[in-house]
Amino acid sequence: MAAKSKVIYQCTQCGFESPKWAGKCPSCGEWNTLLETVKEQESAQRAAVKRAVGGMASRVVPIGEISTTDEHRYHTGLSELDRVLGGGIVKGSLVLISGDPGIGKSTILLQICEYLGQNLRVLYVSGEESARQIKLRASRLGVQSPNLMILTETDIQYIVEQIRAEKPDLVMIDSIQTMNYTELSSSPGSITQVRECTNVMMRCAKALDIPVIVVGHVNKDGAIAGPKVLEHIVDAVLLFEGDRQMTYRILRAVKNRYGSTNEIGVFDMGEKGLQQVENPSLAMLSGRPKDASGTCVTAVMEGSRPLLAEIQGLATTSGFGTPRRMATGFDNNRMALILAVLEKRAGFYFSNLDTYLNVVGGLRLDQPSVDLAVAVALVSSLKDMPIREDTVVFGEIGLAGELRSVSHVELRIAEISRLGFTRCILPYHGLKNVSKSKLEGLEVIGARNIREAFQAATT
Repeated sequence: MAAKSKVIYQCTQCGFESPKWAGKCPSCGEWNTLLETVKEQESAQRAAVKRAVGGMASRVVPIGEISTTDEHRYHTGLSELDRVLGGGIVKGSLVLISGDPGIGKSTILLQICEYLGQNLRVLYVSGEESARQIKLRASRLGVQSPNLMILTETDIQYIVEQIRAEKPDLVMIDSIQTMNYTELSSSPGSITQVRECTNVMMRCAKALDIPVIVVGHVNKDGAIAGPKVLEHIVDAVLLFEGDRQMTYRILRAVKNRYGSTNEIGVFDMGEKGLQQVENPSLAMLSGRPKDASGTCVTAVMEGSRPLLAEIQGLATTSGFGTPRRMATGFDNNRMALILAVLEKRAGFYFSNLDTYLNVVGGLRLDQPSVDLAVAVALVSSLKDMPIREDTVVFGEIGLAGELRSVSHVELRIAEISRLGFTRCILPYHGLKNVSKSKLEGLEVIGARNIREAFQAATT
């Protein structure tokens, strides 16, 4: 007997289901996101998903009997990608890679196929391109592995059958929004289709102990398209950041059950695909202007990696009654807070000036340790006094105008010294965390407030 179905309204942002339409989603508060869809009985959907993967019976196992000695990670050939994944691809894991169109999601998958294909059988499933198009792109990227198998199909049930028949060592799905479950009446890319197709691949990965990498699209707001439950199903979520008009790409782990979410990978997009940037600090600082006001170098921590970035600030006379505040790569509200502290506590007035802030290289910095460099760059532009080229500034600013110490001071100082900088300005209380042996050839200055830091950076 066919399963009964009913019309419901489902939120495209959070997946909330409602029996009637509303202009505002009661769950996430977004407007005009409730779309009409036909929902089958849940039992029928789950039974169909179970049939697709062959249905497994589980048994209760004491945790002491579970062995992890045979845990193995597949190295991808890209150390930057391995770093973000926590050391490599775990067997039986489901990894989601997302990002803006044209940023390099499909490119990086094909690139790692060349290295993985030396010892593993890789199945690349595409629902967006034909086999000939994939071959042309693989030739351009220099991918010629004989162990790379191509399947152009959108039927998720047929794909699972091929996986069970071929038994590859690794599966790539490009993309999950193009996959279709024929027993569901909704169209491909809908919330129901994306959720159930991801469930099918998750069960397949766990049943056959095969790692699966899934490409996911993003919506107009930059969030991963589909219901939020999609991110809960997968084991790791990797997000590409950066403007596709620029060459640098930042790969960041938003979720990772097998590693840290604080690591990043830096890539450079070229004619031969994505090239890993093993020294991102040097790459981000290339092309720095000399003797220009409003530019300052800071040291940040991305996971266990210290990274130097350039902050540029610009303060100019406003032509309107209300001055503009614009920040790229930095929180706009945080910049407004720093401007308020500069006016109230340090006596630098920006109330009638348009203020702009930019983080060079497409980086997105949201750490408190960047506060002092932002303040110094803005004051440098206000006073038209350039910061010394050999100086790096980092520290957190409090609402009372005081400077607070940050973590991993020695790692930051080691990276500063390695790249040839000779002066470092940090909060005074952070000096106690620095051993004298780490300061050879480097002048470290402790500042108690913003005025002391700016004076030290310009003299």
